[in-house]
Amino acid sequence: MKFQTDGLIIKEQNIGEQDKLVYALTKSHGVIKAFVRGAKNIKNQKCAPSSLLSYSRLTFYKSRESYIIGDARILRIFSKLRGDVKKTCLAQYFCELALTICPREQPAEKFLSLMLNSLYLISEGKRSEELVKPCFEMRLAAMAGYLPNLVMCRECGVYAAEEMYFSPRTGEIECASCHGIKADGMVKLSEAALTALRHTVYSDDDKLFSFTLSEEGLKMLNSASESYLQYRFEKEFKTLNFYKAIT
Repeated sequence: MKFQTDGLIIKEQNIGEQDKLVYALTKSHGVIKAFVRGAKNIKNQKCAPSSLLSYSRLTFYKSRESYIIGDARILRIFSKLRGDVKKTCLAQYFCELALTICPREQPAEKFLSLMLNSLYLISEGKRSEELVKPCFEMRLAAMAGYLPNLVMCRECGVYAAEEMYFSPRTGEIECASCHGIKADGMVKLSEAALTALRHTVYSDDDKLFSFTLSEEGLKMLNSASESYLQYRFEKEFKTLNFYKAIT
């Protein structure tokens, strides 16, 4: 079987002296693991298109047990990311999330679009990393079926209060009046931070990154989104730990 699709390389691994094994987030087939023969040779036309964070038009051949990339042509390289260690680390965290969460063997155009938009914004400095990161985290989880319930306090039903708490374990919120002393692991949110958290999952796609928040609000938002993904996927993301270590 042969098919062509656009995809972003989200992981690469050397195989032997000349070949690579890559994972690509593709428009038509989600995450695909494929071999690229001769890709370690810089003179090979598949070298750059199969490199990490390259967005390319890829031709796949499928055998019984594996995929092979036969042809590859670059559509976009996020070169500005590679010149900034902090941005590169954040991009690698996005790649680890995509590898963990995005679908396999099924269409994933919206997932790919979210990934590309997020990388573009941090690459070009259009939005702060502290804003793009929680937007990407929460929207990716929601698209994968892990939509939190942020409509109202799970106990009394109040919609907004000066102080609310978010439970990463359940994806629900509590107002300060209903918040129990033993409610371990819940993240405190200001009214503005809760509004932003709601925005990350309920807004239209074209308005996802269109908001502003104070530095303190962004800290709350990032704490909520990080904790939520760790609980939902029962995983500690190594690339996130490294990103936080250098920032």
